[in-house]
Amino acid sequence: GLHEFMGWDRNILTDSGGFQMVSLLKLAEITEEGVTFENPFQDSDDGKQEISKETGAVDSVTVSGDENDDKEPDTTTSAANRKRPSPGSPSEVSKSQRMLLRPEDSIYHQNNIGSDIIMALDDVVSSVADDDTRFKIATYRTLRWLDRCFAAHRRPHDQNLFPIVQGGLDTSPGGLRDICLAGFRLRDDKAPGYAIGGLAGGESKDDFWRVVHHCCNALPDTKPRYLMGVGYPLDLVVCTALGVDMYDCVYPTRTARFGVALVDGEAPGTLRLKGHGCSDDYRVIMEGCKCMACGGGYTRARLHAMLKNDNPLAGSLVTHHNLAYMMSLNRKMRDAIKNDVYGDFARSFVRDQYRGKENGGQDVPSWVKDALHAAGIPLDK
Repeated sequence: GLHEFMGWDRNILTDSGGFQMVSLLKLAEITEEGVTFENPFQDSDDGKQEISKETGAVDSVTVSGDENDDKEPDTTTSAANRKRPSPGSPSEVSKSQRMLLRPEDSIYHQNNIGSDIIMALDDVVSSVADDDTRFKIATYRTLRWLDRCFAAHRRPHDQNLFPIVQGGLDTSPGGLRDICLAGFRLRDDKAPGYAIGGLAGGESKDDFWRVVHHCCNALPDTKPRYLMGVGYPLDLVVCTALGVDMYDCVYPTRTARFGVALVDGEAPGTLRLKGHGCSDDYRVIMEGCKCMACGGGYTRARLHAMLKNDNPLAGSLVTHHNLAYMMSLNRKMRDAIKNDVYGDFARSFVRDQYRGKENGGQDVPSWVKDALHAAGIPLDK
C-alpha cells in the first residue's frame, strides 16, 4: 500500500476524486451512476480501446440521464441495488477514451491504496455557481452516493470513511446544508468523522465562515471535523475557533514554488523572496525556525539569488520552510486548546497580523471579528 511506497508510518488521508468535478468540469459529465471524465491527453481514434483495470476506467461510458434528479429522494435509505460491473473491471471506451468514476470505484481504489482516512465520493458544485437546482440535486445525490460508498467499503476495521457535507452556501433553517447534515445524522453509526466540503472556491469570507460555523454546530463534538481545501494561516486560526480539527491545502507548497515564504507578523504573513528587498537581506527567513532553510543558514539574499536563477533547490527549501511553519502553527493551536487558552492565542495571532491603521497597519477584517465573536472570542476583550 501507500505507506510502504512512501516509507511513511503515520496517517495518510486520500480524497475521493470529487473535487475534480469542479476543477475538471469542462471534461466531466455527472450522472447518478458517477462522473465520466474525458482524457485531455488522448488523441481521437476511430476504433474502440480495451482499458485494463490498471488505467482506472471501470465501466461503460454510455450513461443515461438521471431519472431521480427531478424529485427529492428518500435520504434515509440506500439507492436501489443495480447490476453494475465490479470495481476495477475492464471496459471498452469510446474514441475519446472516457472514464467513469463511481462511488464504488473511488472506495475500491482507496481501499487498495490503504490510506487511514478515505473520503466518500460526493457531488461537488462550485461554491460560486448560480444554479439552485444543481445544488439541490448535488446535495441529495451526495447522500445516495454515501450509501453506495458505505456498502462498497471493504476495510471499515482499519480505514476511516468520512462523509462530506455539501449544500452550497445555504445555511438557512431546513436548507441544503441542514438537509445533508440530517442525512448524515441518520448514518452516524457508520461515520468515524466528517468533512466539510464545497468551500474555498471563491465565495466571500463572510459566507465561508458562516457555513463552517453552521456545520460545526451540527456535527458531533466526539468525532473529528475536517475542513477541505483550506490552508491560509488566518483561516486555520479562525476555523479552529469555530470547531474544525483537520485541514488540507496546497497553499503552503504552491506558494513556495513562487518564492513566497510564510512568516509571522503583519498580514498577509508572507515574505516575497524574489522581491528586490531580499537581494541584500542577510537574515534567514524567520528567526527561531528549524526548517532546512532557516536551520541551514540560507539567508534571504541567497534564496533570492537562487530563485532568480531558477535553482530548483530554492523551491525545495522554501517548501520545507512553509511546511515547518504550518506544522508549528498547528502545534501552537493544539497546545493552546489543551491549556484552555485558545481565545488568548487567537486574539494574539490576529492582533499581530492586524495592528490597526492608527499603528500603521491594517484593521481586522469584519469577517474575522464576526467569526471569532460567534466562537466566543471577542477581539475587544
